[in-house]
Amino acid sequence: MLYRLQRDLSEFEERLGYRFEHRDLLTRALTHKSYSHEARQNGVQDNETFEFLGDSVLGFVVGDLLFQKFPTLDEGALSKIKAYLVSAGSLAVKARHFGMGEVIYLGVGEEKSGGRKKESLLANVFEAIIAAIFLDGGIEPARRLIESSFKRDLESVDEDDLLFHDYKTALQELAQGKGLQLPEYNVVDEVGPDHDKRFVVEVKVGNHLARGEGSSKKEAQQQAAWHALRDYSGR
Repeated sequence: MLYRLQRDLSEFEERLGYRFEHRDLLTRALTHKSYSHEARQNGVQDNETFEFLGDSVLGFVVGDLLFQKFPTLDEGALSKIKAYLVSAGSLAVKARHFGMGEVIYLGVGEEKSGGRKKESLLANVFEAIIAAIFLDGGIEPARRLIESSFKRDLESVDEDDLLFHDYKTALQELAQGKGLQLPEYNVVDEVGPDHDKRFVVEVKVGNHLARGEGSSKKEAQQQAAWHALRDYSGR
């Protein structure tokens, strides 16, 4: 498996911006159930319960950040923004940013099926890492990682717009407002087996390209539109 060496895990910690006091927590967060099943005779534990805890910590922190930024929005609007921010596609992007796909411990079968690129798997390991940091150092370092990971996303959401309701429509309106051709969406990749297929869609707006992933082509298109909108808002 990749990243077995101590120095390699240290490199990963540097990317996270967090040094673990209890390295076994990090190792467990990176252990997929396919690996633990193959190594069960050695008592290896997988990261599924860490995913559960990490999801709760992530939800709490993102909810708090949204409440602070949008104190006048109602529960329904806040829930919609939160749901999209912490969607599998969004978390997978953040996992790739830290190179988590490179350090996950996978079983042979999962490795062969392209597990390191699976959106759902990457999203789960991101949550597991948050849990590991929370268990190792408490809420503050976990919060710092979440805040830094979602900083750009939060900055791109405006209380006065409805981007978080329908990103494709919002992107089309943006293109029309700038006198650009309408966005073009193309499926550029399909990852995983038929029962768990993920679609990668690329959208072109003017000379700008952005990508998104999802369990359906429509979801991937919305993700791609979201990233394109975020890129434009940062200009």
